[in-house]
Amino acid sequence: MDKPRLIKKYANRRLYDTVDSRHVTLADIRGMIVAGTDIKVVEDTSGEDITRPLLLQIIVDREQAGQPLLTEVLLAQLIRFYGNPMQGMMADYLQRSVDTFLHQQRSVQTRLQSALSTTPVDTMRELMEQNAATWET
Repeated sequence: MDKPRLIKKYANRRLYDTVDSRHVTLADIRGMIVAGTDIKVVEDTSGEDITRPLLLQIIVDREQAGQPLLTEVLLAQLIRFYGNPMQGMMADYLQRSVDTFLHQQRSVQTRLQSALSTTPVDTMRELMEQNAATWET
């Protein structure tokens, strides 16, 4: 696994991408994440890892910008798990659920691409080859 891309947050609240040597916005960081880039955000002066709060800020911005992913009922239920003896179990369950969902989504996309890339002529040729192989044995 590659090292996460380092983003520094300066006292003036500006974010700096150390790889591209440029200032970035939350939207830029969201774009990196959507593209599959892992990031790590640190305070420039203290070196404190502030990745989680920044990711939460991106989620808050997205939730307010359009159709929310997290319903009020779901948010209230999640809040109830904080401090609950089952908090760790719930975090593991949520992570595994999202991982499983992503795996299934990739599988469906792969199958769909495969089905769309096969023309009727290709399908007939494959069937004929399979039939010929069956008759030869």
